[in-house]
Amino acid sequence: MTQFKDLDPVLHSQLRLAIVSLLMSVESADFTYLKEQTGATAGNLSIQITKLKEAGYIEVTKKFSGNYPQTLCKITTTGRTRFAEYVKALKEYLNPEKQ
Repeated sequence: MTQFKDLDPVLHSQLRLAIVSLLMSVESADFTYLKEQTGATAGNLSIQITKLKEAGYIEVTKKFSGNYPQTLCKITTTGRTRFAEYVKALKEYLNPEKQ
């Protein structure tokens, strides 16, 4: 019998997975970009970014650009590792006979 690995509960949320997926391919991304790409509301996106930050998956930097606040997100080494592990676990779910 095949034993499946537990999926990372931090990444198993659709929006958090989308955020991390986007951050995997860029150096950093601002809040507006993530909001536009995910279609999330500002409130929900803010909550999910906080959860990812608390888990150590992303770094969040707040600064001002002109007179406007800007929130920048960047994936951490831990975030990259956890994302790779999550993808590997999903592949095992999709191809259980290859284990």
